[in-house]
Amino acid sequence: MAETSVVNKKVKFIITRQESPDSGSYTEEFEIPYRPGMNVISSLMEIQRNPVNNKGDHIAPVCWDSNCLEEVCGACSMVINGKPRQACAALIDNLEQPVRLQPMSTFPVVRDLVIDRSRMFNALKRVKAWIPIDGTYDLGPGPRMAEKKRQWAYELSKCMTCGVCLEACPNVNEKTNFIGPAAISQVRLFNSHPTGEMNAEDRLEALMEDGGIDGCGNSQNCVRSCPKGIPLTTSIAEMNKDTTKHMFKRWLGV
Repeated sequence: MAETSVVNKKVKFIITRQESPDSGSYTEEFEIPYRPGMNVISSLMEIQRNPVNNKGDHIAPVCWDSNCLEEVCGACSMVINGKPRQACAALIDNLEQPVRLQPMSTFPVVRDLVIDRSRMFNALKRVKAWIPIDGTYDLGPGPRMAEKKRQWAYELSKCMTCGVCLEACPNVNEKTNFIGPAAISQVRLFNSHPTGEMNAEDRLEALMEDGGIDGCGNSQNCVRSCPKGIPLTTSIAEMNKDTTKHMFKRWLGV
């Protein structure tokens, strides 16, 4: 009896679609057979294999972005039932139906659920979220970090640039140029590195510019929504303290 109910079970989707960056959005409904263990990505693949909506119309397949399918690359970020999250980690068994899929509104839509995360990557460039090296030759072993410091730094390094924290932040929108919590947290990560700290002042200067750390309204949505549990608000507080110290040192000419 149970097997029969599973065979006949359907999953309903309401997907927000958009044909191009300049076109308007609309919703389209789909219904696909249920399979145990399916997630949002496997559901989208099922729709792609048979792109027919609930009206019976053959339509263009739904477009989305994904890569690793292991909640590491961050590519499959979308709004699922009103919450920004990773589609690969969203199990159908845990979602209320109909499952509503929308692109994240913080970023420009390319097509359907595919978004352009350039805003986030440009923010990382702005704060120089990397460790420069002199050439590509073997420089030998790098400086060692204390184990306690390495452990909390590792937590910050889990960021997968998924953009969920920017989507959840009310201060990141088309009316502001706030760089967002992810870039601020990466400044903390690279400034804590024995080699990266050589460029610490440059990163702090970037955070002190317009759209930098002063754009944070302390809503704390970012830390609640981060799929990796990164302590983003702690990083923001630490960088707020460091930029304040840097500002006073600059005034005093120290």
